[in-house]
Amino acid sequence: MAIENAAAADKGDEILKARTDKREYRRIVLKNSLEVLLISDPETDKCAASMNVSVGSFSDPQGLEGLAHFLEHMLFYASEKYPEEDSYSKYITEHGGSTNAYTSTEHTNYHFDINTDSFDEALDRFAQFFIKPLMSADATMREIKAVDSENQKNLLSDSWRMHQLKKHLSREDHPYHKFNTGNINTLHVRPEANGVDTRIELIKFYDKHYSANTMHLVVYGKENLDKIQGLVEEMFQEIRNTNKEIPRFPGQPCAQEHLQVLVKAVPIKQGHNLTVSWPVTPSIHHYEEAPCTYVGHLIGHEGKGSLFHALKILGWATGLYAGEPDWTMEYSFFNVSINLTDAGHEHMQDILGLLFRHINLLQQSGVSQWIFDELSAIFEAEFHYQAKIDPLPYAVNISSNMTIYPTKHWLIGSSLPSKFNPASVQKVLDDLSPDNVRIFWESNKFEGQTDKVEPWYNTAYSLEKITKLTIQEWVQSAPDVNLFLLTTNVFIPTDFSLKHFTDKNQVLEQDIFPVLLRKTSFSRLWYKPDTKFFKPKAYVKMDFNCPLAVSSPDAVVLSNLFVWLLVDYLNEYAYYAQVAGLDYGLSLSNNGFELSLVGFNHKLRILLEAVIQKIANFEVKPDRFSVVKETVIKSYQNYKFRQPYNQAMSYCSMVLQDHTWPWTEELDALSHLEAEDVRNFVPMLLSRTFVECYIAGNVEKDEAESMVKHIEDVLFTNPKPICRPLYPSQFLTSRVAELGTGMKYFYHQEGSNPSDENSALVHYIQVHQDEFSMNSKLQLFELIAKQATFHQLRTIEQLGYITSLSQRNDSGVYGVQFIIQSSVKGPGHVDSRVESLLKDLESKLYKMSDEEFKSNVTALIDMKLEKHKNLSEESLFYWGEIQEGTLKFNRIDAEVATLRELKKEELIDFFVEYIKIDAPKKKSLSVCVYGNQHLKEMASDKDKVVSPSIEIEDIVGFRKSQPLYASLRGCNQLKL
Repeated sequence: MAIENAAAADKGDEILKARTDKREYRRIVLKNSLEVLLISDPETDKCAASMNVSVGSFSDPQGLEGLAHFLEHMLFYASEKYPEEDSYSKYITEHGGSTNAYTSTEHTNYHFDINTDSFDEALDRFAQFFIKPLMSADATMREIKAVDSENQKNLLSDSWRMHQLKKHLSREDHPYHKFNTGNINTLHVRPEANGVDTRIELIKFYDKHYSANTMHLVVYGKENLDKIQGLVEEMFQEIRNTNKEIPRFPGQPCAQEHLQVLVKAVPIKQGHNLTVSWPVTPSIHHYEEAPCTYVGHLIGHEGKGSLFHALKILGWATGLYAGEPDWTMEYSFFNVSINLTDAGHEHMQDILGLLFRHINLLQQSGVSQWIFDELSAIFEAEFHYQAKIDPLPYAVNISSNMTIYPTKHWLIGSSLPSKFNPASVQKVLDDLSPDNVRIFWESNKFEGQTDKVEPWYNTAYSLEKITKLTIQEWVQSAPDVNLFLLTTNVFIPTDFSLKHFTDKNQVLEQDIFPVLLRKTSFSRLWYKPDTKFFKPKAYVKMDFNCPLAVSSPDAVVLSNLFVWLLVDYLNEYAYYAQVAGLDYGLSLSNNGFELSLVGFNHKLRILLEAVIQKIANFEVKPDRFSVVKETVIKSYQNYKFRQPYNQAMSYCSMVLQDHTWPWTEELDALSHLEAEDVRNFVPMLLSRTFVECYIAGNVEKDEAESMVKHIEDVLFTNPKPICRPLYPSQFLTSRVAELGTGMKYFYHQEGSNPSDENSALVHYIQVHQDEFSMNSKLQLFELIAKQATFHQLRTIEQLGYITSLSQRNDSGVYGVQFIIQSSVKGPGHVDSRVESLLKDLESKLYKMSDEEFKSNVTALIDMKLEKHKNLSEESLFYWGEIQEGTLKFNRIDAEVATLRELKKEELIDFFVEYIKIDAPKKKSLSVCVYGNQHLKEMASDKDKVVSPSIEIEDIVGFRKSQPLYASLRGCNQLKL
């Protein structure tokens, strides 16, 4: 079909794209006024689509809160063309894809990705959402329960609670005030009581708002643009266009009564947080000038002279964010959020005084061209050398941009500030005044001191007015600290040249996989030059293997404090690197601690040397130790507020993984530690070390060797060495407990948060240790069973919003795990439903046709052969092999080879032998965590555990009684 007959191709501005972007783009408008961006990427292994509909929860009718969100759920069920329930999701999952949607205030976005050879049918199924969906009556109540379950999991989340409280304290006649998610009360109980039929209202809402002219579609394909265009025209032109106006919501959410307020709120978790918020002009109207980005950069800076640095030195804050998180075209809020220490909580007035003093300094010192130019250079480098990402998030991002930006900036959005306009920046700065401030102060210390309750999440709070005069008094009485404007950023890259490893078209054999470039008694260096992505970036991982680090709960906590203090000391310097696109991280690893450096390679060596120097010259500053200890204690105390399914997964890991300690023991050890303990521990920690290194990307061999040699020179070979090599017997191994063959184990535990109604189950089946053929069978079973699990346990039985089946890999020991969190049924009942599902899966496998089997195998092969899209993705895969000790860099090709030979009977034999209920080699563990609604069932569930099943009473004791799988690290550690 010729372009002019079917769709208007873009005649306007050319779509601007990154210099390194080889994809082709075309804007078309279909006859029904649907605006579409076509993307052709011949290199892609996945295709994707995203439809952005310009209606969201702001359009919910009065008394039907959550209707837009509920509609988003309902469109997944079925359509007139594909009437089988859940067949869309089933098709996507079985062909290697994923699908999801989200509802925001003014938009609803539907999206999916899939293996390339299944894209045409998937796209047709997707189009039916917007042509003739079947919003069946029998699905309505089930999906209301799913929305309710989704809301249940948010009720004890501080971020959800505070967001709703901010909305609650706004004009009741503005949609910002609304509750967006919906629950069983707003979507069923209340409408029914008022004689309202939710399903009829749902269909009315769809008819009223879903029109082709208010939709924007992105289609990301492998074929050329003409072919993709033909596909889109054929499938999407039937979406009806009723020429709807996109809903607009003018006016500001906050009246004068909602400004100049101080709100004290009681959070769920331990800690204190201060959020200072101002209504400002939405910077989207000046996106090329980026006024809020500029202001956020200055107020949120963490270098010397910054507000955060001053608060940190005073021991009052552990984190600070500044920016524009909450905006539409009509209104916006600029927020400064500060994580307070206990001392900071006591000095809240001083902190606010310093914040307003800092804002006054910025208002008076004018807007600097050089700061804007620096920001512009950073954003430009990030945009033009951005890593390629999965087609799905890429399509989602662009489809939401299409509703906001002119065509030429669809790919860029707000990410390339290029116009210096001091007036728009000054306007934002001037808006940050005591006259229109909203202060939200969260702390457990306010418990019992509040007199109001937010209705949707039951957040306790109090409200008081705060005058400009009061804030001026706080400014005057705040301590005298030296706040000054930031200095130039030495980490901004200027050299983007690529190393010439090889001709782009002739990749050398030895460059396909990492090579062991260097090995000494101190370290081992794996090296992988970039022969695929051609970006001026590098990826560096260094795992400091320190046997002492994981030897006891005390050692784990002391190692953790050491890492936290290192990050704390480095922050004011390394922050500049992070701003300039060079990320670094320090964290505990299974073997000690790990350093990561990822980003532009130009200045990476400078940052590496700074980090190593800090390790070499480590000292414990008592004031920083106190702050870090307090922060780490709170993070441990907040473990008990984790979602129940996270608690269950944690118990499962504790059963399986050797050398892991209960968090309660670690918290107890931490509470008794002092600065002196860390001072004595760190030299011992570092005294025996081996550094496992991986360096990849735009780095020459000699540069990589020089980096590792530098580490050895500083830590190992100077006259007074800090580190000595490990003895051969000290190399750490990761061991996993082997469950008894033919055994079923149970662990029952009360949820750690008594206020949480949700219960959770992790039903784990341990299968085998890393072996290509077995891995492939397990992955194929997971692919076949995944959608059936979701459909049965969530869609049909409505056990809970969080329902999944996934493969589990503990240090090379493979299994599958069913994870279900439920507020409607206890974990004992849910476990019985998983057992019942396993019977259904058995019959599904036996009934599977040869054609279905081949289709699943092909889908899995396509998924496995999906190329890495960027350096980080590739490096994570190879680093995983190095960390596990497996070193099977050819794993993908080897597993694909076994899949090509696999027969249906072999998969059934595998299931019968290892997975089915009475399988002779089955090894299973059910971890049951009980929320307050189901706690009374725990005792009777435990009584039902009869021989040969076993109840685990003491996790660590049980683990010590079990044999351990051989370590995959042990056999490769010293061979090389």
